[in-house]
Amino acid sequence: MEPQYIEHTLDPVYDAHSEILILGTMPSPKSRQTGFYYGHPQNRFWKVLAAVFNEPVPETIGEKKEFCHRNHIALWDTLKSCRITGASDATIKDPVGNDIEGLLKKTRISRVFVTGRKAEQYYNECCHAPVPCQYLPSPSPANRQISFDDLKKAYAILV
Repeated sequence: MEPQYIEHTLDPVYDAHSEILILGTMPSPKSRQTGFYYGHPQNRFWKVLAAVFNEPVPETIGEKKEFCHRNHIALWDTLKSCRITGASDATIKDPVGNDIEGLLKKTRISRVFVTGRKAEQYYNECCHAPVPCQYLPSPSPANRQISFDDLKKAYAILV
């Protein structure tokens, strides 16, 4: 399969009270289809965050946005565009970073987290933001070598 050019279509989720920014690499085909971050039903992101913040798992896009605002979380991705095959970060070519610095200026964000090594790589290479990022393991269904409990332990740093 040939890499496909993808332009990021999801708006960042944030408000003036956001303090934490969580970045993936690029929305997966399923996230683009559902119109929201971490949209694949097998992705453990929302289950892990709900466990860490001791809240019910948000199901709808509205509930997910409310969850983020209530917990001062902003969501976006490191890349504005790239060539990619399916949802495989390993196939990314021609990455262009999002304007993370511009987002930081609109918020109270002081901590930036990336979900996965490729998100970390592209944050450092393409985003040129003044806040260093902290690595979190990817909650992707492709990253099953890490258990739910270990994900929960890693993501506890958000609280």
